[in-house]
Amino acid sequence: MQKFFPYFLVLLAVATRFLPHPANFTPIAAVALFSGVYLNKRLSILLPMAAMFLSDLFIGFYSAPIMISVYASFAVSSLLGWWLAKHRGIITTFGATLASSTVFFLITNWAVWQFGVIYPRTGVGFMESYIAAIPFWRNMLLGDVFYVAILFGCYEGVRYWLGRKKIMPIENK
Repeated sequence: MQKFFPYFLVLLAVATRFLPHPANFTPIAAVALFSGVYLNKRLSILLPMAAMFLSDLFIGFYSAPIMISVYASFAVSSLLGWWLAKHRGIITTFGATLASSTVFFLITNWAVWQFGVIYPRTGVGFMESYIAAIPFWRNMLLGDVFYVAILFGCYEGVRYWLGRKKIMPIENK
């Protein structure tokens, strides 16, 4: 059970991507952070990518350069998880969550401006793309905080409970 519990939480979180939700209020960045903390390094990068790819098979693909920026942003979230694994705490977890959302906002909106057709490739177009994306960033940050709290809270709660029951040893990776 203990070996599969993190994967179960990730699977559950990914499944929520198919539920109705506000734009960008999804669990993928939280899954990437969680994976970076609790899974081995290779899996922590591959799992969010696989989750995105499999769900994109059903939800739909879009512009390749923009899609690459989205996937790369989630890879950065996994890397932030690697850092967080060595600096655990409520404040650092919130900071990594905020950083993850912000990096996603910066990278993907640059890609939308650079490779999309909505905004002119001018300074004004650049600013318009970021200003128009603020509600999406807000939703992502709220979703990331929500899903990080659920994933980390559930996992640590079960670890604590099982540790008190002496059923499983508490160790990382």
